Amino acid sequence: MNKRMISGIKPTGSVTLGNYIGALKQFIRYQDEYEMFIFLADLHALTLPIDANELKENARNLLAIYLACGLNPEKVVIFRQSDVPEHAELGYVMCCNSYMGELQRMTQYKDKVQNIKSDNIPTGIFIYPTLMAADIILYQANYVPVGIDQKQHVELARDLVIRFNHRYGDTFVLPEPVLSKQGAKIYSLLNPTKKMSKSESEKGTIYLLEDLKITRKKIMSAVTDSDNEVRYDVINKPGISNLLVIMSELTNRSIEDLEKEYATGGYGNFKKAVADVVCNELEKLQNKVNEIKNSDLIDKILAEGAIKASKIAKDTLREVYSKIGLR
Repeated sequence: MNKRMISGIKPTGSVTLGNYIGALKQFIRYQDEYEMFIFLADLHALTLPIDANELKENARNLLAIYLACGLNPEKVVIFRQSDVPEHAELGYVMCCNSYMGELQRMTQYKDKVQNIKSDNIPTGIFIYPTLMAADIILYQANYVPVGIDQKQHVELARDLVIRFNHRYGDTFVLPEPVLSKQGAKIYSLLNPTKKMSKSESEKGTIYLLEDLKITRKKIMSAVTDSDNEVRYDVINKPGISNLLVIMSELTNRSIEDLEKEYATGGYGNFKKAVADVVCNELEKLQNKVNEIKNSDLIDKILAEGAIKASKIAKDTLREVYSKIGLR
């Protein structure tokens, strides 16, 4: 049997074209390499205030996008975190086995609290790494796919596993981080030296489910340079280089091939071609997403996934409670 891998996807905000090209398409390949468990991390979405209806809609959109991109429920156990209460229960146990100092050293905690008044910092921002650790070890996962900025969370999970196993005897598998297979990095259309992300300007970021007229307008307004030559040069022509990468990734054509085809047409012609390719890709994706959302597929998958996940989660928590003296 393949080694087990687990990953949570937090249903906040919207998925960008950068996420789609740089991470999502690569991430889907893991289902053929590992025994995969993927959950909608809706408990983690509560660390900052979020409207209840927005959270529900985000969760459905996100799962529909993953399914539309190729996530296969016949290969992967897909479930909602809040449907398996053992996540929260083990999260509390891990919270009690962690130290204030190690949670204060978490990079993302330090980053997030910079713009929040110290007496108004939500407690969830501080303790969510212990819930994240519980998410991983509850399923005795061998591997966790992470970006470089998330590696510290797996390291904390490892520390908690070692500490718990030392105190109570061998209980948890020691998980290992797997640096996500990063695809091409996509940059903001307005500031092509910065990564395209939800935190960047709306006008520089393409969202997978946005109106295609808006998408086209963003691409036609993308920042370029003044020499009107379609050529890949990240230093001197970051805007055009970014558009070349986007088109190359979505058409599976080499950048050199694209440079030759659009060498003499000028930037307007090239931008229109990029817009056509992006809008065609997003239209197909959006049609699939809408088809999935309008069916009973999401509810069916989550219900089946919760049953499969709960069986493993209950066994793990039963052993944990027995060892710490609760049952």
